[in-house]
Amino acid sequence: MGATDAAFAGSIPAIYEQYLGPLLFEPFAEDMAARLHDVAQGRILETAAGTGIVTRALVKALPPGVEIVATDLNQAMLDLAAKRLQAPNLKWQQADAQKLPFEDASFEVIVCQFGVMFFPDKLAAYREALRVLKPGGRFVFTVWNSLDRNEVSRIVSDVAGTFFPDDPPRFIERVPFGYFDPDRIRGEVQQAGFENVDIEVVDKVTQAPSPREPAMGLCQGTPLRAELEARAPERLEEITAKATEALTSRYGASAVENRMSALVVTAWR
Repeated sequence: MGATDAAFAGSIPAIYEQYLGPLLFEPFAEDMAARLHDVAQGRILETAAGTGIVTRALVKALPPGVEIVATDLNQAMLDLAAKRLQAPNLKWQQADAQKLPFEDASFEVIVCQFGVMFFPDKLAAYREALRVLKPGGRFVFTVWNSLDRNEVSRIVSDVAGTFFPDDPPRFIERVPFGYFDPDRIRGEVQQAGFENVDIEVVDKVTQAPSPREPAMGLCQGTPLRAELEARAPERLEEITAKATEALTSRYGASAVENRMSALVVTAWR
């Protein structure tokens, strides 16, 4: 994984929140919160909370007696998240999921939406999740299914590659859509010490108002931007425009139907 693959800073957090939040992440956040309907008390840890999209769904869905600790490696993401939401039962905290600053057996549930793909050492993150979970607790995380099952993201990735055929930027396929093999995931989670692991395919459909929104979000609101700017910073707007054209060719100039597929993993301690 490259040094910039997990870097969400500068204008990226705001663009991510505006353009990708509703399009990619909110439906799965609601799914995540619904899976915790039985949690009536105790503590929930969220890792890789980003701009707080899952966090907001959890605060809305869970009783106020449930304490939520939402963490992320990138302080810039948490700063934006904290501006969007403050609650008596919510704490924002910068933390590395691979080395959590919490005591053993201190949480009933750990959740992570579209974050584990960014962890350089996934086994370390899984072992840390196991360590801070109470006996009988669960670890629920979501990863994207293959890029072929997520067409909007694939189209943008393909367009970016055409600009640099000798050195194509591979962030989208390498990181967010590079960890979807159920056998590998189950094996690594079990290797970390979880014995009971369930993996479910979850499909969602959203709509973008126009092709510009997903092109803008993916090109300029993710670490793909760093790869593009490293190659040709003056061409960022041009690449975004070409991605918009490709999406327009596929979906038309009005609303874009965004069909998505992800895997939801539940592991019990």
